[in-house]
Amino acid sequence: MSASKSHAVKPLNALLDATVRVPGSKSVAARALICAALSTGTSTVSNLPSGDDTESMLAGLIQLGLKIDRFGDEARFASSLDVEQTQPLVLDARLAGTTARFLTALSALRSGEVVITGEEALRKRPMHDLHQALSEIGFDISPLNGTGMLPVAVKRGEQKSARVTIAATTSSQFTTALMLIAPRLSQGLTIVTEGDVVSQSYLDMTVGVQQVFGVTPHESSEQVFRYMPSEYVGTNYVVEPDASSASYPLAAAAIVGGRVTISGLGKSFLQGDSKFVDVLVRMGCAMEHRGDDVVLSRAAEQPLMGVVVDMRDMSDLVPTLAVVASFAQTATTITGVGFIRNKESDRIGDLAHELRQLGVSVDELQDGLTVHPSTTHAGTIDTHHDHRIAMALALIGLVTPGVVINDSMVVTKSWPEYWTMLGALQ
Repeated sequence: MSASKSHAVKPLNALLDATVRVPGSKSVAARALICAALSTGTSTVSNLPSGDDTESMLAGLIQLGLKIDRFGDEARFASSLDVEQTQPLVLDARLAGTTARFLTALSALRSGEVVITGEEALRKRPMHDLHQALSEIGFDISPLNGTGMLPVAVKRGEQKSARVTIAATTSSQFTTALMLIAPRLSQGLTIVTEGDVVSQSYLDMTVGVQQVFGVTPHESSEQVFRYMPSEYVGTNYVVEPDASSASYPLAAAAIVGGRVTISGLGKSFLQGDSKFVDVLVRMGCAMEHRGDDVVLSRAAEQPLMGVVVDMRDMSDLVPTLAVVASFAQTATTITGVGFIRNKESDRIGDLAHELRQLGVSVDELQDGLTVHPSTTHAGTIDTHHDHRIAMALALIGLVTPGVVINDSMVVTKSWPEYWTMLGALQ
């Protein structure tokens, strides 16, 4: 990934009329890949996205000894995880928080020690709650550079608890990591979440993927997930289109006017981000289903209006909504997302700063943002190593000449073809 490469966004000269095919969901894919790795029999996971996060997950699984054959966007699992292997390993999660957290839990099932590490920005992200929970269950967890951070060494220990409590206020990925390995524990596991759950939709997604692989929690509620010892069963799993990626062409239609068709998005039912369309409709857009496709449009004479919205279940789309809100005729207030300060960037502070570079009037709140009607202007954006800031703020350049995105290849984390897609909009 080249940190020096920048991208100048080309403005559009007409209303949109485009059809876009988005990648498979990287969040769904990550869960399906772990379930396949733990399954008896063979599995195929298809419609995988091509981004760095998915590639780092597959690379880690292969290092763990899984036999995985790649055919285009398909991964065929010819084996499951051999938890009796003793060879010490080092897994590099690169910049992928999901990969780091899921592979930490998976590797803890293994007899031999595994060190989980990543690039500098990932080593600064919080891991404490997951490490502590794994330690309380009985796994051997050894921080190598400070408690609750990467790198960390993990290996199997004797299970000493079948019940663990974990804070739900930082990241749903901690809880999901435990949910994914829970059926493979000799005593099963009851996971109790404390505090206001952030991104509940991602926990529901985890349960949905597990069920396709033959595992259903014995108890599932907003605060408790109880798993009995059980087996994942190999299956052929097709990853649904990524609703997070779809937010960008959808937002483009809202900002520019016209319409965009997202191929297959009507099949995206596991992702909380699929409800982003509803927010755009509240702001003045129109939506219709055509088979499995979703069509979003905004007539030129229909103004965008601001909204007040709790985005805790669509937190990855805060940058996208903030950009759309910049073009609304009334203010938009986004709440419920204080926890996104600990994402790839500070997605409140850093986002507000970069929006101001393009003339957007924005107030930073403790748990969100208020974006005021603004007159945008040319400027250069720093991405803060965050693909979502890059992709969202680039949309301003569709109607505002002179928008340049630094470190533009950060988009390879989730959508390597993003700039090609944006350039093809017409």
